[in-house]
Amino acid sequence: MAKTDNIFKETLTLRPSEKAQLIDKLISALDKPDKEIDELWAKEAEDRIDAYDQGKLKAVSLEKILQKYK
Repeated sequence: MAKTDNIFKETLTLRPSEKAQLIDKLISALDKPDKEIDELWAKEAEDRIDAYDQGKLKAVSLEKILQKYK
């Protein structure tokens, strides 16, 4: 943990744009493609489209969704 603390302290000296670049790189390093998860999401999307087409699922407007969180 001391190593990560040292790295964090060093990052505090960076300019905001450099911090943003570092964050982007770290997130990209965590975001590894996973074929199985991609296939599961594709199936879920198709299932939802089919349910909508069959009238089993209704659409909700963006405005209605955003009102919920105001």
